[in-house]
Amino acid sequence: MSDGLDEQEPLDFGWEEWVSLPGLGLPALKIKTDTGARTSALHAFAIEPFGSADRPKVRFGVQPIPDRPEIEVFCSADVVDRREVTSSNGEAELRYVIRTPISVAGRSWDIEVTLTDRGAMAYRMLVGRTALAEHIVVRPDASFLQPRLDYTAYDTLAKAPPKKRALRVAILTREPDNYSSRRLIEAGEARDHVVEPIDTLRCYMNINAHAPEVHYDGRALPRYDAVIPRIGASITSYGLAVVRQFETLGAYCLNTSTGIGASRDKLFAHQLLARHSIRMPTTAFASSPKDSSNLINLVGSAPLIVKLLESSQGKGVVLADTAKAAQSVVSAFRNLKADFLVQEFVKEAAGEDIRIIVIGGKVVAAMRRTAAAGEFRANLHQGGGAEVAKTTKEERDTAVRAARALGLGFAGVDILRSSVGPKVLEVNSSPGLEGVEGVSGKDIAGLVFDHLERRVRPLVRRTKRTTSKKAADA
Repeated sequence: MSDGLDEQEPLDFGWEEWVSLPGLGLPALKIKTDTGARTSALHAFAIEPFGSADRPKVRFGVQPIPDRPEIEVFCSADVVDRREVTSSNGEAELRYVIRTPISVAGRSWDIEVTLTDRGAMAYRMLVGRTALAEHIVVRPDASFLQPRLDYTAYDTLAKAPPKKRALRVAILTREPDNYSSRRLIEAGEARDHVVEPIDTLRCYMNINAHAPEVHYDGRALPRYDAVIPRIGASITSYGLAVVRQFETLGAYCLNTSTGIGASRDKLFAHQLLARHSIRMPTTAFASSPKDSSNLINLVGSAPLIVKLLESSQGKGVVLADTAKAAQSVVSAFRNLKADFLVQEFVKEAAGEDIRIIVIGGKVVAAMRRTAAAGEFRANLHQGGGAEVAKTTKEERDTAVRAARALGLGFAGVDILRSSVGPKVLEVNSSPGLEGVEGVSGKDIAGLVFDHLERRVRPLVRRTKRTTSKKAADA
């Protein structure tokens, strides 16, 4: 970018000034100018390199307010160099070097900045002579010759649109090579993010109050800006524990552990839908074998659906054509000590359902799934067909409300078209992308990352820490 100063009068700088670093999302920094230092230095902690060897990046946190270390802003930038820098006390340190715009009084230019821990310094940034050059006239006997900024800018930063930056994103999946995982990786990398698949079952956790960690292959995993959970039904319990640990570490999880847990517990999910007055097939649940007849009568006449609570992809779902068949299925499930639901069969749906994809509270795509011949389940995994669906406003509103009721940022909501309006059959917290992208032609994976870019906030407010006495700047 043009430095914006070539054809303008140089700026007068005192020995201390206010600047902003808009490229890093830092609206206000009090800096010290130092013509004795060659390169500028920015306070940074949790400095972590990431990205490929040909396009290295670095992620780091900044505590921009010296006496409020609980205010943290996380940034990322391209690495332009790694350079040994000798501080004023004679200690040499190998530092990452980035290039970013600096803005003063409405004028901006690019500077090189090294990243180092200046947590004990009174100034979070030191501006060296290569950043000043011919653009700045330093008056060492004066201070604050340029307009003053204010740290209150950070009070509103959490509500402001996030500054676009490269995100470090983890996909929790046991199948990194399946269609959905590959598409999410492709979409993230196309937007200059770094996406890393993590096998959920190979994660193990260090749970403590001071430095919680997730470990993987013998090392602590880095801090991620966002996590996309793709937790299989067979590992729900352990997967939820891993997601909770990432939440503890401050990562934005596309779907929270609470939302995933609610969607996987079909009984709880139906209770939440009922609490929010969302229409669904009449459903009954009981524990005692003596209640089988009454349980079936609550739902109505046959045919009926008997469904395992932990079923997925249409497995563990049985259609009972008669009340006697329903009692036999119920008895069989009880002998297996399996929890199940008995549910109304919506005849008018005629073996079809509508899968509606909701991301961030908005419907982004829908497909109509049709059961294969002789089959009542419309799941694609059961041989069903699919085509793009035109949905009504009521159907879209129902899907959004269902995803919101379960607390899901990304959901596939399955709806039956009944004579009284749409009924929610199920809410899936890890919907597959292949079918819906194929029939709709929409970039669902890309829309997931559009949502992450809007929701991943750089500002974090930690529990207030005891502040060590600040040393004088060298």
